[in-house]
Amino acid sequence: MSVTTLYVCDTQPIVIEGLRRILHGVAEFELIGYETRAVSALPEIQSLQPKIVMLDQAGGGLKMAFRLLADIRTLAPGCYLILWVYDLPEIECFRAVQMGARGVLKKTLPVISILDCLRSVARGHIWLEQAVSSASASGKTKPLPRLTPRERQIVSCLCRGLRNKQIAAELAITAGTVKVHLMHIFEKTGAKDRFELAVQARQLLGFEPVDEVPAPDDPKDSDD
Repeated sequence: MSVTTLYVCDTQPIVIEGLRRILHGVAEFELIGYETRAVSALPEIQSLQPKIVMLDQAGGGLKMAFRLLADIRTLAPGCYLILWVYDLPEIECFRAVQMGARGVLKKTLPVISILDCLRSVARGHIWLEQAVSSASASGKTKPLPRLTPRERQIVSCLCRGLRNKQIAAELAITAGTVKVHLMHIFEKTGAKDRFELAVQARQLLGFEPVDEVPAPDDPKDSDD
């Protein structure tokens, strides 16, 4: 079994200790470092190059947390970032993912959700609690739409941040054909825009990795 290394930056030592105890009996994860001060965490992260970094709001609010997201991506480009918060509006969750976070995890969630988030992010997926819980919010589970092989290819390309012309070039089809396929995909999935479709991709593609996520304000793409 491969072991995923983890680094935690949290202003509350008791939170770090709680996570350390949770991971103690989980063989697939290794907590290789932790720090309560962001200024000390950055050089350690650069030195250790962990696979996952869990970051709280760093005592400076969202502005500081988002700045640290950018700094960590520069210092450790191969690591996956999880923003670990008590609460975060949905629009800020989208913003965090757009800035490089692979997951937004609430500290109030149960242990099983924390581990689910870590496992999902370690596999290269985007993990958002809103996306996970929205399907069961009404007490009902909506069946996943059935995508054609070509539609699955287009969703995969979209998740890599490719625009219509780039998708067309990669799949050797026209940009107009890409638009038609996307129209059918949006109808099938009910996604409002490319970002929402990318968030759904781990279910739609059977947990295929997601590399890049389109901006939440980029609608169904208008390039031709």
